Amino acid sequence: MATSDTRRIAVIGGGPGGLYAAALLKRLGPGREVTVWERNAPDDTFGFGVVLSDETLGGIEHADPVVYRALSDAFVRWDTIDVVHRGAVQTSGGHGFAALGRRTLLRILHERCASLGVRIHFRSPAPPAAELAAHHDLVIAADGVHSATRAAHALHFRPTVTTHRNRYIWLAADFAFDAFRFEIAETEYGVMQLHAYPFSRPSPGHRPGVPGESGASTVIVEMREEVWRAAGLDTCDTAESAARCAKVFADALGGRPLRSNHSSWLTFATVSNARWSHGSTVLLGDAAHTAHFSIGSGTKLAVEDALALAACVDEHPALPDALAAYEEERRPVVQSTQRAAAASLRWFEELPQYVDQPPRRFAFNLLTRSRRVTHDNLRLRDPGFTGAVEEEFGCAPGTPPMFTPLRLRGLELRNRVVVSPMDMYSATDGVPGDFHLVHLGARALGGAGLIMTEMTCTSPQGRITPGCAGLWTDEQADAWARITRFVHDSAPGTAIGVQLGHSGRKGSTRLMWDGIDQPLEEGNWPVSAASPLPYAPGVNQVPKALDAGGLALIREEFTEAARRAAHSGFDLLELHCAHGYLLSGFLSPLTNRRTDAYGGTLANRLRFPLEVFDAVRAVWPADRPMTVRISATDWAEGGTSDEDAVAVARAFADHGADAIDVSTGQVVPEERPEYGRSYQTPYADRIRNALDVPVITVGAISSWDDVNSLLLAGRADLCALARPHLYDPHWTLHAAAEQGYTGPGATWPLPYRAGSRTPPTGRTDAPKPRLTLDRAATQV
Repeated sequence: MATSDTRRIAVIGGGPGGLYAAALLKRLGPGREVTVWERNAPDDTFGFGVVLSDETLGGIEHADPVVYRALSDAFVRWDTIDVVHRGAVQTSGGHGFAALGRRTLLRILHERCASLGVRIHFRSPAPPAAELAAHHDLVIAADGVHSATRAAHALHFRPTVTTHRNRYIWLAADFAFDAFRFEIAETEYGVMQLHAYPFSRPSPGHRPGVPGESGASTVIVEMREEVWRAAGLDTCDTAESAARCAKVFADALGGRPLRSNHSSWLTFATVSNARWSHGSTVLLGDAAHTAHFSIGSGTKLAVEDALALAACVDEHPALPDALAAYEEERRPVVQSTQRAAAASLRWFEELPQYVDQPPRRFAFNLLTRSRRVTHDNLRLRDPGFTGAVEEEFGCAPGTPPMFTPLRLRGLELRNRVVVSPMDMYSATDGVPGDFHLVHLGARALGGAGLIMTEMTCTSPQGRITPGCAGLWTDEQADAWARITRFVHDSAPGTAIGVQLGHSGRKGSTRLMWDGIDQPLEEGNWPVSAASPLPYAPGVNQVPKALDAGGLALIREEFTEAARRAAHSGFDLLELHCAHGYLLSGFLSPLTNRRTDAYGGTLANRLRFPLEVFDAVRAVWPADRPMTVRISATDWAEGGTSDEDAVAVARAFADHGADAIDVSTGQVVPEERPEYGRSYQTPYADRIRNALDVPVITVGAISSWDDVNSLLLAGRADLCALARPHLYDPHWTLHAAAEQGYTGPGATWPLPYRAGSRTPPTGRTDAPKPRLTLDRAATQV
């Protein structure tokens, strides 16, 4: 119902989002006065085609059948994606796209607005939002990525605008591609990529090559800034840029030209805002948020914003409540889309690292880049394509990627699932007890290929808390041997690894649940580190900077712990060089301020961790693998860079590390992580494809579908999961059952085999009514 709070509505910007919001609000409240200001002419537009999802179209169909019918008549629909690389075309079907020309979309919305009585002022810049707000009940700022409204009220909206490294240009081809096409060109200047899709069908009886009759396609050409400059495109005008791009992608275009429409080379800007409304003014579409074009989201998000805003205004009597409800409804959706778009954007920025992948893996990697399309999803859409990718990966028939084996030196892991190291803070004087036996034993029985101990400390002074486990005494070694025997005897085929570490400046703190990183109330011990910098100034103690004698002592402690670990029966040893603990503290420029041979350059900062690695490798059995966990970013300005992370991983690999366990952060308390699903995987991905060294990826991986997707795309070799294994110790076996897998990669312990099938639930297949009577008939 229309309310008195929103009788007069002003819309700044006549793009699809602003126009559709105007039409919906007028349709829901015919008595409203709705006015749109658009600075351009009716036929002026930038870009060419617009892609909308079935979800968005469903919302339009329910909200305005008139617009839906007009869009449906104009849509070009297709369901295939072609990935073209090094002359090979990989085709995946079942995707379902719908697109139309941007001019056509605007015409449909113009006509709908006119039929409803919305006034549109073309070639008319809108008055400032503050001025409009004085005479209107609601002001909708749909004025795009460069929103003047957002800029004028920046102190309230608190926008963040992040620009990215690739250059791109919107162009068009006067023919219709028959699929969504991604094509890679490896030029003398570097890698360039083409994104193309049809938005106009060929006319009946069309003559090939005649503009307007052969249909039309959007063509986006993208590349890194340095490639763009090296190719001289930074000095080209629009016409020459179109001609140069057409020449690079001549095969895809069949030798046909490209045309522009006010096109220029751009860098993408991701926009977000702390708040979307200010008084009676509200942001919509690109003014509020942007998401990279590679997932086709801009117009989709704007139209969905319009649907939500109109509904909230209609449902809530008071405008402040309506605007709050609009933001509450839309923000989670937008943030999810932005996370997916960020993953997609980064994939294309890092494209050069993937070009040597096998062709099918490359295509699968591209298709799953945003994490919205997954292995299981692709298998449903196109089982033939997915099966070919699995075969190329080495999956035996009927075997999901996660249940393929992996060999590291003399150790063969039966599957790719790792129980990630998790501090339990439950040891007494460093001795693991019954809790550890049950904790690690249960997860070994649960089917993972490798289970890891918590960070196991090399000395009493190297503990994080009084409850941390250790390997500095024979008593501790004997207790660990009890656990490894149980794993090997009761869960044959499961490997168990030990993670050795020293707390450094993060030591002498309380148990996690008593106050994480907080100093002990009593009984503190002195801590040491690369530099005398406390973890949290004013909270944690100032560590002693290690001198030559201290460094030598710690090397020896690691060596002795490694000897004990070997005698305890561990199958793998991991050196903990992450999360701000002692060895990590040497690696990060934020925590290492030394001026001697162990500080300054990255090579110097690596010196002591490599000395420790070499000392441990020398006493660790030659047939047993060693891995190293690193923090690939500190999530803080001035910290470890992407290039640093690759260099650190390369150094350890050169010294004999069999795999790199890639984590991030926890180095400095002022970190600002970018949390999200699989949020640390891009760092593992970068290292794996830069060095071709096996990597373990961690961080918010929770589903077996994600594990399969990451492995099959070549982003990781092993996936380490922590919280899912706390929730379900039998996570791996259950993943096998849910996928119908019963092979050697997930063997149920004999006493548990009766539980290998999903337990039955209540009946859900009750007979359905065979006849549904019309309501009118039942009243006769």
